[in-house]
Amino acid sequence: MLVSISQKSKHHIVFKSLLDGDYVICATTEILNEYAEIIEKHMGSKASEAVLETLLALPNIELVHTYFRFRLLADEDDNKFVDCAVAANAKYLVSEDRDFRILQEVAFPKIDVIRLELFKKKLISKSL
Repeated sequence: MLVSISQKSKHHIVFKSLLDGDYVICATTEILNEYAEIIEKHMGSKASEAVLETLLALPNIELVHTYFRFRLLADEDDNKFVDCAVAANAKYLVSEDRDFRILQEVAFPKIDVIRLELFKKKLISKSL
């Protein structure tokens, strides 16, 4: 999602579609904190605050509480996204991170990981 915030990004349709309410985004406090850190690092604290305020004001954001840690990925920092997707019963986990591909081999919990380009195609065709 972070790569789509800038209007200059070739992935901006993802952020615009989120703002337009075309899909629901699920996040935990831990995920939002990471987003804030990354945005602040690249765009400054004002941009970080503005993006987080915007996200939290959206009617199509689902704040999720995770009660179980599955630890399915080697990178402990990425497991929060998996845990969030499971807790939210998310249709997709969208990621370009190759480490997430291991999830295709996991029978339970089943998580459908798709790449950003496929998600953009689904947004355009409205086949979410």
